[in-house]
Amino acid sequence: MRTGSNSIPSSGGMSRVDGRLKVTGAAKYSAEYEVKGLTYGVLVGSTIAKGTIKSIDIKRAERAPGVLAVITHLNSPKVPGYQSANNTPKGQIRIFYDNKIVYNGQPMALVIANTFERALYAASLVTAQYNNGEHQTRLTDNLQAAFSPKDDNEYKRGDPDAWRSAPVKVEQEYLLPSEVHNPMEMHAIIARWDAEDKITVWDKTQGVKDTQTNIALTFKIPTENVQVNSRFVGGAFGNALQVWPHEIAALIGAKVVKRPVKLVLSRTDMFTSVGYRPHTWQKIAIGATADGKLLGINHHAVGQTSAYEDFAEAPADVSRQLYACANVATSNKISSLDIGSPVWMRGPGYATGCFALESALDELSYQLNIDPIELRMRNYTDVDPESGKPFSGKFLSDAYKLGADDIGWSNRSSKPGSLTKDGWLVGYGMAGGVFVADREPATVRATFTDRGKLILQTAVSDIGPGTATAMVALAADTLNIATENIRFDMGDSSLPPAPQQGGSTIMSSVGSAVFLACKQLIEKFKALGDSSDYAQLLKQNKLPKLEVLIDSKAGTEVDKYAMYSWSVHYVVVHVHPVTGVVKMEKVTCVADSGRIISPKTARSQIIGGAIMGIGMALMEEAVIDHRYGRLMNANLGDYHVPVNADIPQINALFVNKADTNINPIGAKGMGEIALIGMAGAVANAVYNATGIRVRDLPITPDKLLGALPHVA
Repeated sequence: MRTGSNSIPSSGGMSRVDGRLKVTGAAKYSAEYEVKGLTYGVLVGSTIAKGTIKSIDIKRAERAPGVLAVITHLNSPKVPGYQSANNTPKGQIRIFYDNKIVYNGQPMALVIANTFERALYAASLVTAQYNNGEHQTRLTDNLQAAFSPKDDNEYKRGDPDAWRSAPVKVEQEYLLPSEVHNPMEMHAIIARWDAEDKITVWDKTQGVKDTQTNIALTFKIPTENVQVNSRFVGGAFGNALQVWPHEIAALIGAKVVKRPVKLVLSRTDMFTSVGYRPHTWQKIAIGATADGKLLGINHHAVGQTSAYEDFAEAPADVSRQLYACANVATSNKISSLDIGSPVWMRGPGYATGCFALESALDELSYQLNIDPIELRMRNYTDVDPESGKPFSGKFLSDAYKLGADDIGWSNRSSKPGSLTKDGWLVGYGMAGGVFVADREPATVRATFTDRGKLILQTAVSDIGPGTATAMVALAADTLNIATENIRFDMGDSSLPPAPQQGGSTIMSSVGSAVFLACKQLIEKFKALGDSSDYAQLLKQNKLPKLEVLIDSKAGTEVDKYAMYSWSVHYVVVHVHPVTGVVKMEKVTCVADSGRIISPKTARSQIIGGAIMGIGMALMEEAVIDHRYGRLMNANLGDYHVPVNADIPQINALFVNKADTNINPIGAKGMGEIALIGMAGAVANAVYNATGIRVRDLPITPDKLLGALPHVA
C-alpha cells in the first residue's frame, strides 16, 4: 500500500492549480457573477470628519433615470443587530442608523439604480448640510491622550530601568505612517434576499464562515440561512478579515428594492472604508554591555484608532520575544481620533514593531562597533524570553548565514558612506522578523471516488498565496497520487469549517487536516484489501467512494512550546548623492518557517512580502489634510506603491527544517514574516550607504538631501 512520506512533496514544484483559470479570465470574482434581476449600488460619503447631518437632499437623485432607491438614515429599515450595542459587528459603524458623522468619507447614503452608470450619476446629486464638530486627526498631537485598551498591554520583566545604567545606550523615537492595503481587487458584494430570513451573498472575504456568522448576527437570522460565496479573492492583506458597513448597506438595499444589489467600492472608498495599518509612534531604549549583551529594553508604542472602536495592535511585543534580555518593559497604547477604524494589515503589529526594534539594534551595533549579525547572535536564544518555554523549532541562526552568504555581506563596509559604485553610494542592511505560529481548528472532508479522483472540501478562502495548490501538493504526496486527480473545493460557507485566511495559520491548520484526512483514507483502504490502485480497490469492494471527515486542532503541544516563524532580510541599496533617490539593488529573504510544502507558491509569498516591505520603507504614506480630516492621496496616482521598475532581484531562501512539534506536517506560516523586518533592513541599508538615519517612514529623497556624503 502506498502511503506517501513526510519529506518535501515530489509535487512541490507544481504550478498553481487555479493559474490557468486566473490568467484566462475564467476565474470569477465576487463582482463578476450573473444574478437574475441584478441592480447596482453606489455609496455617498460625508465631506466632514466629525459632526451631524443637519439635512440631506436626495430628491434630485431619486428623480434621476433608472434610480430605484436612495437610502439614508432617514428612511432605512431597521437592522435588528443594531438595536443592541453588543451586537454591532467589530469594526462597523451602524450604517444609516443615525445622523452622526465620525470620519470623513463615512457612507451616509446608498443610491441603487438599474445600471452602475446611472447609480454613479445619481450619487453625485446627493447633497448634505452638516453641523460641524471640532475634529482631531493628528496622532502626534494626541499622544498624551493615549490609553491601554486591555490590561495585558503593559508588560514588565526584571528591572525596567536596567537600560539606563548600561555602558552603551540607544534611545530613539520611530514613526510609521498609515498604510493602505490596496489589493488589485476592490471590495465587492452581490447581496440577495432569498426569503425574509434567508440570504445569499457573493462577497470578497478572507473567511466565509466568519462573514456568515457576522451577517446572521447583524440581521438576527439563523446562521445556516446565510450562504457566503468567495471562491476567488484578488488580494486582501487583512482588509477582508471582517464585515464592513458597505456589506450591510448592500443587504439593506437588497431588502428595500427586493432585488439583488451589487456594490463595488471605488478605489477612493478603499482608502476610507475598509481599514489600514494604523499610524504609530514608538519609543525604544536599549542598554547593552560593551561586548554587546543586552541589559535592558524599553519599547512603548501608541497607535491611532477611531472614535468608535478600540482597535489595538501590539508593536512592542516583539521586544519581549525576539532576543535574550532579562529586563524588558513594553506598552501598547492607542489614541482615539476622528478617523475610520484601522484593521489588521499583513504582519500586524510585528511589522511596525520590528521596524523600530531592528533599526534601534542597528544603531546600537554602530555604537558598539559590532557587526549587526554578530550582535544578534550574541543575544540569540532557543528559549522564549517571555514564557520560558523552549521554541517548538527555531533555526534562525541558519537563516542568518544563508542570507549573509547570498547577499555578499562580507562586501559590506562598517563605515557609513564609504562604499560607492558608478557615482552612487552603496549600503548593506539586514533585519530580522518574527510572528506567532498558530494552529487553528479546521475540518476537511476527503472523498476518494472509484474513478481515482480525490475531492477535498473545506470552507477556507484563498486571498492569493496558493492555498489550493499547497493542499493538492500535500495530499498528492501523502496518498502518492497524481496532482491532476485531486480537486480542492473552498470559499463556500456550506463546506466544513475552516479559519479565516489571516495570521499565517492556514498551512498549519487546514494543511494538518488535509494530511490527517489522507492518512485516515489510507487506513480505510488498508482495511478493504491489498492493492496499489485505490480506485481498483473500491471497485473490487463495489464501493462508489470512500469518505472521511476530519476535525483537526492543536493539542497539548501549545502548553509545552513557544511557537513562532522567523525571518531575516538582507538588502543592498544605491543612493544617489545629488538627488537622494534610493534604488533597491538586491534583496535576499530567508524564511525559517518549518517544512516547505509548495516551493513555488512559498517563493511567491516571500517575494510579495518583500515588495510590500519595500513599499513600507520607501513610498507608502496615507496623508491627511488635518484642517478637514480628509485624505489627500486616496488614489493610486498619489499614494505610491512599488512597481516593476522599483523592484530588484529578490532571492527567496528557506531553512526548510520541519517543526513537527507544532503540527504533523511540520509546516508553519510565512505570509507575515515575508514582510516583517523588511522595512528595517532597508532603513539600515540606507544608513550604511549615507550615514543618515531616517526614523520616520517612508524614506523619501527630501529626508536625505542636504546631508549626503560627497562622491568623488
